[in-house]
Amino acid sequence: MRVKAQFGMTFNLEKCIGCNTCTVACKNVWTNREGAEYMWWNNVETKPGIGYPKQWENQQRWQGGWVKEGNRLRLRYGGRPAMLSPFFPFFNPHMPEMADYYGADVYTFTYDDLHTPQQGTQQPVARPKSMVTEEEDIPLTWGVNWEDNAGGAHITGKYDVNFRGMSKEEHEAYLRFRDVFYFYLPRICNHCLNPACVAACPSGAAYKREEDGIVLIDQQRCRNWRYCITSCPYKKPYYNWRTGKMEKCILCYPRVEHGLPPICFHSCVGRIRSFGVILYDLDRVEEAALAEERDLVRAQREIILDPFDPQVIEAARANGIPDDWIDAAQRSAPYKLIKKWELALPLHPEFRTLPMLWYIPPLAPIITSIGQCSPDEQDIFDMDKPSSGPLLGLDELEKFRIPIKYLANLFAAGNEDEVKKSLLRQLAIRHYERSIRVDGKPNTEVLARVGLTEEDAKGIVRALSLAFYHERFVIPTTKREAADLSPYTERGFAGFAAMSPWAPVPRRKSYYKSRHTPEKEYE
Repeated sequence: MRVKAQFGMTFNLEKCIGCNTCTVACKNVWTNREGAEYMWWNNVETKPGIGYPKQWENQQRWQGGWVKEGNRLRLRYGGRPAMLSPFFPFFNPHMPEMADYYGADVYTFTYDDLHTPQQGTQQPVARPKSMVTEEEDIPLTWGVNWEDNAGGAHITGKYDVNFRGMSKEEHEAYLRFRDVFYFYLPRICNHCLNPACVAACPSGAAYKREEDGIVLIDQQRCRNWRYCITSCPYKKPYYNWRTGKMEKCILCYPRVEHGLPPICFHSCVGRIRSFGVILYDLDRVEEAALAEERDLVRAQREIILDPFDPQVIEAARANGIPDDWIDAAQRSAPYKLIKKWELALPLHPEFRTLPMLWYIPPLAPIITSIGQCSPDEQDIFDMDKPSSGPLLGLDELEKFRIPIKYLANLFAAGNEDEVKKSLLRQLAIRHYERSIRVDGKPNTEVLARVGLTEEDAKGIVRALSLAFYHERFVIPTTKREAADLSPYTERGFAGFAAMSPWAPVPRRKSYYKSRHTPEKEYE
């Protein structure tokens, strides 16, 4: 057992209001510069829809993530033999183009026309303008918020891969205007345990940090191969056309190193985000990634370790993990939501990258209508009511407006049991809280049916509804003093060698070892 520490994250979709405050905060801090106009390290999508870039979930088109071949994994797009072929260095057919991000071009508007108009008979208008070529009056055909609030879902929803497994009639019925459902899906880089972007980079520029698991791209080593874009199934690396380098979400590591949450977490209005340390077994990562699709969620949960287990604590200390990091793992909200209570689920685990951003699926606030192409023959606007009381019973999940199958395809590789467990536990918590406030007597039977205790119920309510800032974000500071390799020492050894791909700066295999010590191994 090799214990490693990794920052884990959870988003509670039940509370996301789609305000995009996180998106704007991230944009203003990190990507408000030339070459990064089209980059949205944080974006909020509306489901159903095809997302940003277009159809990023469709790996038949983009060839991202890993595939299982017997007892081994390989990159879906082909790996190094494909990269070294004479064809691929000049043309990569599996990489999104600008049309997939912004249509004709990334655009702004001629706002100056509103402030300095010449006197005329008509009101001035801000016209669309390319932010790259500065051409004006360009056509607007796509954008990062094109599908907000299910705008055009009856068109783009037809290409949403999460409807797979449903009949054509059922798919069309869900996209009818009055029957339609939607919810928000905030997305950032998942900082995966098995990142495909790191495996695909020919220059070794993409790497996963030893101390906290944050995935970064070394700007000095990057040679603009752009295979990280192809290999990442979530399409979160971006190409900066001005610098000729790849960029991606850095999880605000300058803030995280000092105990502060990433800016998108800090600015979240709905307080849907939790951030904390998770301990995992590095020796079992490959085993988890090789699990059958139906078992991928369970397999990833199994490699997450109990921070209260004395053996885990001892192994963590032996591996150089400081005590305050172990303490942070014990107080981590993501650990409880992912492992202890099993409420959160990973986004598309079938990509086998083992993402460390997990989502709590939403309970539909409005239940399914009965209409044409529905199981009933009548075409009416009435809503299907709960069998008794104001809340749906635990046996009535099929009455939720959001299809269980859709959520299963999105968060559990098609395993509906994992989604049902999460939804049932959330619903049981509602029944439990209502029994306390309305009936004056806690209903523990409903908790027992879903495998929860009263202590669990109180903890879940606290974590999802009442948690303070320091409870949602438990972030220990980075122990730079524990590293034998100091940046002040290293700067004298870099020189110009770091600029050449044939003589890269040696990278440490361990954060807690020095490459200046001969008996220790390094790359």
